[in-house]
Amino acid sequence: MFKNLGSQLIFKNFLNFCFKRKFLLITFFVLLWLISYLYLPLNVTEDNASFEIKSGSNLTQITNQLVEMHVLEDSFRFKLLSFMFGKSESLKRGHYQLNKNITPLDLLNMLASGKESLFSMTLIEGQTYDDLIHLIKSNKHIKKTLSNYDASTILKLIHADVSYIEGIFFPDSYYFYKNTSDVDILKNAHNILVNKLSFYWENRSDDLPYDDMYDALIMASIIEKEVLLKEESPMVAGVFVNRLKKGMPLQSDPTVIYGMKDNFNGNLRRKDLRQDSSHNTYTRRGLPPTPIAFPSQSSIEAALNPAITDAYYFVAMGDGRHYFSKTLKEHNWAVRKYQKKR
Repeated sequence: MFKNLGSQLIFKNFLNFCFKRKFLLITFFVLLWLISYLYLPLNVTEDNASFEIKSGSNLTQITNQLVEMHVLEDSFRFKLLSFMFGKSESLKRGHYQLNKNITPLDLLNMLASGKESLFSMTLIEGQTYDDLIHLIKSNKHIKKTLSNYDASTILKLIHADVSYIEGIFFPDSYYFYKNTSDVDILKNAHNILVNKLSFYWENRSDDLPYDDMYDALIMASIIEKEVLLKEESPMVAGVFVNRLKKGMPLQSDPTVIYGMKDNFNGNLRRKDLRQDSSHNTYTRRGLPPTPIAFPSQSSIEAALNPAITDAYYFVAMGDGRHYFSKTLKEHNWAVRKYQKKR
């Protein structure tokens, strides 16, 4: 009898031992399976790298969406992962961009943190307000809140302390989340311009012929359109400052072209220089009433810290550089040499 009880006890202990080992073995392989899944690169291609989680989506809907897009092979493992890390209720709406090496753990952290992908819009130096509005209208990720982009309406919405819309936005690359409004982007671009202009105004050279910062902005926009090589910006600014101080007309071709608007066909003729307009600096002395483009930081800096020079003239040499002259006689010689090729 005792022998039977002993045998039964040994057999029972043996079964318990085997069960525990089997359980531990199963647990080990499950953990191994999960750990390997954490760092396994997902199936990200150009077609499924970008996706949007809509407001109100739950874990099941999100994982099903990712499976349908072939980012995930199955929904079970990602759901299990979300529960294990306590993030099953934390996944956030938004527009996301996946890189090719992203893992399930990376994806989970991205969705839980709400780190949406950023979109961009680049405003190029020397462009105009019309160019900016075209960029906004053509960018599908920007939320359009306005039926039209009338200058007076925009000036009020962005709280601009000027009367004209041209030139008051800073050329740069702007990064934003999907559905950022057009007004917010315009306001940001304007505020950056004001901050940069204010900084250089506070650190400007002495004895400049500007009444206020807006005059400096106008000058910077002219420099922007005149200069191809940025290292020449201070010298061009110095020439224009000299002419203003002397009461000479600026005689800047880009201002004439701006005043011509749609009448300019790419060829600036002598009669165009004689045709008066609000921005024609051949027929009118002083600065034009508004900027003619968006100036870069280097042009703003040059306008407020021009080179000290005796030159009053410059002419394009045909290679992006300019020849600077102190006298009209020298200037006429340079025109014949570089423009008329005599």
